[in-house]
Amino acid sequence: MRLVTRAAAAALRLPAARAGRVTVTRDIPVRVRDGVTLRADHYAPDLPGAHCVLIRTPYGRGGPIRLLGRLIAERGFHVVIQSCRGTYGSGGEFDPLVHERDDGLDTLDWLRRQRWWTGALGMFGASYQGFVQWAVAADAGEELRAMVAVVTASATRDSTYAGESFALDTVLTWAELLQAQTVPWLARQWELKRGQPRLARALAHLPLAEADRVATGVTVPFFQEWLRHHTPDADYWRTRVFGERITEVRAPVAMVSGWQDIFLPAQLDDYARLRAAGVRPRLVVGPWTHGSPGLLVASLREGLDWLDTHLAGRPAPQRAPVRVHVGGAGGGWRDLPDWPPPATPVRWHLCSGGGLAPQPPEHGTPDRFWYDPADPTPSLGGPLLVAQRAGAVDNRPVEARPDVLTYTSEPLAEPVEVAGPVRAEIHLRSELSYLDVFVRLCDVDRRGRSWNICDGLVRVEPGRFPRDPSGVVTVPVTLWPTAYRFAPGHRLRVQVCGGAHPRYARNPGTGEPLGTAVTLRAGWREILHDREHPSGLALPLLRTPSTAGG
Repeated sequence: MRLVTRAAAAALRLPAARAGRVTVTRDIPVRVRDGVTLRADHYAPDLPGAHCVLIRTPYGRGGPIRLLGRLIAERGFHVVIQSCRGTYGSGGEFDPLVHERDDGLDTLDWLRRQRWWTGALGMFGASYQGFVQWAVAADAGEELRAMVAVVTASATRDSTYAGESFALDTVLTWAELLQAQTVPWLARQWELKRGQPRLARALAHLPLAEADRVATGVTVPFFQEWLRHHTPDADYWRTRVFGERITEVRAPVAMVSGWQDIFLPAQLDDYARLRAAGVRPRLVVGPWTHGSPGLLVASLREGLDWLDTHLAGRPAPQRAPVRVHVGGAGGGWRDLPDWPPPATPVRWHLCSGGGLAPQPPEHGTPDRFWYDPADPTPSLGGPLLVAQRAGAVDNRPVEARPDVLTYTSEPLAEPVEVAGPVRAEIHLRSELSYLDVFVRLCDVDRRGRSWNICDGLVRVEPGRFPRDPSGVVTVPVTLWPTAYRFAPGHRLRVQVCGGAHPRYARNPGTGEPLGTAVTLRAGWREILHDREHPSGLALPLLRTPSTAGG
């Protein structure tokens, strides 16, 4: 194993190991306040006075996480990797987010009783491993010296119900992944080789309350609860989000994310709240999806540097607080003093004939499309849980559908660079009161390929947005933030449609409850774009073209 670790460290270009030897003790029992026993592995370096890094995870303590434990330990840290309640040998039942605060604090008490404990703690982890960090961060006290939070956030509720829809693909895929951890390895490999047909059937199934059983063969309690408790005022989520106390966290935090990550908006909100509280976190956002290899490499490098600096107190080179990757031709990495950088919001207007222009239209006949939830507009790429299906893809297949409207600019005469939040405002009229509005920004290259950059969806229901006397509703749509450079000769394109399935649960058009809806109603939508109804997209421009044209 030591040779494997050294080879991995060399391939990842990590700093030289400080510990000559790492001793591993497995399946250590940790008893928590309600009598449940959690299991942990301890990676101990042969260095006196080494501080501790805690990783709590529901995904097991073998495979890549075992390699991670050794890599961190060889850099001179005690590493404790603990399986969350109800997973991989730990007692109790796994109920997402419910026990992580108490179990985490009880684990910290256990660490304090170990003979090698120095009184200084760091935490490291991605996705759910980051949720558990935020669960205890406000109560860990001065002993918590550093956090490395990768593609994660302090609050999961808004990501689950983005735009007040339901992130069906993410939630059901995660439920299936957790359940798959309980089946034999060969059976799981066979299911993956077949392309996960049960999961595909479940994503298309109605009612959603049966989808977990279709995907996994069993009823998944948290999936059922997330279907029931989906309204913004649901008490269910109050004890399952940890954002309310984020401003009490004083430990230095390194945040790593990707422009096509499912938790990016929530993680940037965490960054903004920490900055407003006077804290200076480190933020790195790269060209990554939730589980892409590049993200894992970057998070390890950033994380080890952060732990070296803030937990071990070792000298580190000066770095800018924010480092982001600007996508597109001529982009690349940029160091910034803060996020978002100063930018000028410039509006691009939807125009008749499928045009997109900085100048507002004087007149325009509304564009119409028919949305049928029985044949929902499909999602293509974008922020998804599974890296192989996520990210930027050519959108021409979905743009060819009659239920997708596209608005495209003239070829750009010079580069357009955007960085920051992206927002749309769509004026529409619908014969149904219940509907979704999906808006996506794309980069159309010289070959006509349309690459998705960022997008967002909003669920509309009676009373959520005002309706004028003519029946027009103005819908604000917050898209994923971005940093991107549109090259000369490329064109900007905006898609407008009625959904992105199965990334978001289809809107049945009836107002039936999320989990039990089975009746599907189709209907016409009209998108207005004239002087009184200037539908469009506001982009944070760092460099504005003087003209658009050949």
